[in-house]
Amino acid sequence: MLLIVGLGNPGTGYEQTRHNIGFRVIDALVSDFGAREISKSSFHGQLFKSNDILLLKPMTFMNLSGKSLQAVKNFYKVELSDIVVIHDDIDLPFSALRFKNGGGHGGHNGLRSIDPMIGKEYHRVRMGVGKPEHKGQVADYVLSNFSTDEQKVLDKWIEHTAYAIKELQTKTLDEVKSRYSLKSFKG
Repeated sequence: MLLIVGLGNPGTGYEQTRHNIGFRVIDALVSDFGAREISKSSFHGQLFKSNDILLLKPMTFMNLSGKSLQAVKNFYKVELSDIVVIHDDIDLPFSALRFKNGGGHGGHNGLRSIDPMIGKEYHRVRMGVGKPEHKGQVADYVLSNFSTDEQKVLDKWIEHTAYAIKELQTKTLDEVKSRYSLKSFKG
């Protein structure tokens, strides 16, 4: 069973923010798979299922994402090697896409919450959202909406990312990485 987790914050005020790019990819995958919701309060998130694919949007706010992921992982007995976490990454330029297994949290509070709960050796889909001019602006920046110019490619970039993640059902992470990684999305 593959567990795909998109990180973000619940609530309409956060829907269009950079920090919620993981939620937006999950929404695209739910639609693509025709997945049905199977949420339980003990999962602390919205959980969807399609055949042997689980799609999770933790509703705990970013800083507590690990609580939701751990609950679903334990309930379904998902192996760490079958977990994919999609998150925003300010260390990558806007519309860059990278895939990796394991690593540190890089200051990302969602990953910082997940790592001690389940370990670090899960697959990561890093979606570049660019970075603010000054380090002290990070929180405001990731909670801001994408610019008008960025929104022009956002849907196609999300679609590309969702397609790449679907390929993980039959291809290795290295195969997906070599075929779908992006320096920036050109459309």
